Amino acid sequence: MKKILLAMALLPAFTVATRAAEDKNFDYHVDRFADIEVLRYEVPEFNDLSLNQKLMLYYLSEAAQSGRDITWDQNGRYNLRIRKLLENVYRNYTGSKETADYKAFEKYLKQVWFGNGIHHHYSTDKFTPEFPQAFLEEQIALLPAGSLPLTQGQTVEEFKAEIFPVIFDPAVMAKRVFQDGSQDVIVNSASNLYGEGVTQAEVEAYFDSVKVPNDTTPISYGLNTRLVKKDGRLVEEPYHLNGLYGPAIAKIIYWLDKAKGVAENDAQKEYITKLIDYYITGDLKLFDEYSILWVEETDGTVDFVNGFIESYGDPLGMTGTYESYVNFKNKKASARTETISGNAQWFEDNSPVDPRFKKDEVKGVSAKVITAAMLAGDAFPSTAIGINLPNANWIRAAHGSKSVTLENITEAYDMASHGNGFNEEFVIDQPTIKLLEDYLYITDMLHTDLHECLGHASGQLLPGVDPDALKENGSALEEARADLFALYYLADPKLLELGIIDNPDAYKAEYYKYMLNGLMTQLNRIEPGKDIEEAHMRNRQLIAKWVLDHAGKGKNAAVELVKKNGKTYVQINDYAKMRGLIGQLLAEIQRIKSEGDYKAGNDLIQKYAVKVDPKLHKEVLERYSTLDIPPYRGFVNPVYHLVYDDNGNVIDVTLDYTEGYADQMLRLSDNYGFLE
Repeated sequence: MKKILLAMALLPAFTVATRAAEDKNFDYHVDRFADIEVLRYEVPEFNDLSLNQKLMLYYLSEAAQSGRDITWDQNGRYNLRIRKLLENVYRNYTGSKETADYKAFEKYLKQVWFGNGIHHHYSTDKFTPEFPQAFLEEQIALLPAGSLPLTQGQTVEEFKAEIFPVIFDPAVMAKRVFQDGSQDVIVNSASNLYGEGVTQAEVEAYFDSVKVPNDTTPISYGLNTRLVKKDGRLVEEPYHLNGLYGPAIAKIIYWLDKAKGVAENDAQKEYITKLIDYYITGDLKLFDEYSILWVEETDGTVDFVNGFIESYGDPLGMTGTYESYVNFKNKKASARTETISGNAQWFEDNSPVDPRFKKDEVKGVSAKVITAAMLAGDAFPSTAIGINLPNANWIRAAHGSKSVTLENITEAYDMASHGNGFNEEFVIDQPTIKLLEDYLYITDMLHTDLHECLGHASGQLLPGVDPDALKENGSALEEARADLFALYYLADPKLLELGIIDNPDAYKAEYYKYMLNGLMTQLNRIEPGKDIEEAHMRNRQLIAKWVLDHAGKGKNAAVELVKKNGKTYVQINDYAKMRGLIGQLLAEIQRIKSEGDYKAGNDLIQKYAVKVDPKLHKEVLERYSTLDIPPYRGFVNPVYHLVYDDNGNVIDVTLDYTEGYADQMLRLSDNYGFLE
């Protein structure tokens, strides 16, 4: 499994202090449905940028949104047609919108929009419509002629026979990403990353046959291809201008070229040019060359990610889903991350792992706090709060990595969470609540900084170890490794010495939150009777349960679950001992990764990360139900407008925050539906 570097945003459930919003009347709340709340985020200090910087953000945002349909199609081969069907019904509906069937239909459509397809963005389970099939049949009959997404020569009845089981039959395409290693994870996954009839054994054998032995600079095999069967043979179909997704990629290239014209420096122009060349050809060696140029350019204010990046959607962790982040540097807040990255070698040298697995020289680690300006593809509507790229181990070792913390996204989560009652329900006592109120915001941000900047950048594979050796467990174990590194150093006096925190006990806020979330509160995202499957949730439960299991018993327990007034609480008795346990687990998971020890990694995952205590789960769900806190959140983007003078020259770019959720989704389909 290649290195997985995206840290998914954990729902901030604690009330913490943060900076005042630029507009004190800014409304973060947009929509609420099912288990999801949609928010909006501010783009502070946008108006302080130069015209060329604003234009670059505008062009990059257009490039980002141009790939939207790629993500939808990668998530499932029927997604684009189902989206068009549902949107046409929504636009043309003339009946009462107060009926139960219509409200259920609207809820389902909003879920599909949020999931970039018919599967939940986090659990990857298929959505269950709460309206009958007869309702959709009736609406199809009322649609204008020519508005159904029929294939060539297909009748309406044939279309319904093809599409209705995908929507209504829970057994058809039930899970987008299937990760139970006891069964074929490719055959049982509904994503569109592999062709029909391709098996896990065939995929593994194919890539074993094409990988170059002892290659010290391997390409990211399978990153931008769909593996299909043709005449009984496996063939890679690459994503590029004249291949799969060509119409959308052509638009991405167009806007990247416009952005290159207003780039801040020659280095930016060079890496954008290389990215365009990669999109034209699909050549993964060019992608590596682009990645090197990108990671080494650190002078510009504006930056972006655009491409087939993270492989969480592939159960084998190889093929990247399209995503894009457009952003600019928060110079004031970046002082914190620059201090951390400037001391990367000290953190590597002093980590509790075996010296064989440490880097002798940490190269090119750069970190900054950014202001997100546009989220797209797999980063929208649900997004990360921190990113560390590139993924290729050899590039990171030889050329370094870039880490970013999306502070305006974290702030939007926080501002929308004030006064939700979570602390009073789940935190064990008032002193601990006070600790969280005083220090959770800064330690949460530091945890993200350390996770992305140092955690993913730490350690090394032993010579000859396949980056994909951990297979379906690679994502969860990599995230656990980065989390453990961050947790371990949050408690280190070095952070006080560097002036990043001002209280040696501040780390305890993050330790408490982490254990509470890993053991209990993240279970709010799991349906009764189901296992944990998402990589980041597995990571968090793995760490929390392992620490609890090794924390000791009775008076000597570092951490325990206790009962108060019939409710379960996390109680931490010895934070220093807990840190020692974190160091032990970090050392073991680094060994597993460095040696490619699949069995040991799988044993950890199966013992600690997957199964849920049904009694505790039931209690958590009941307690959450009294708070009315949505388990998942995501965002709409601001809308960018070009301002012209009387001669047709662009003189400014402005932001509009007023667009609603449904309006934004329909506009995106209208303006960026390049693959329909």
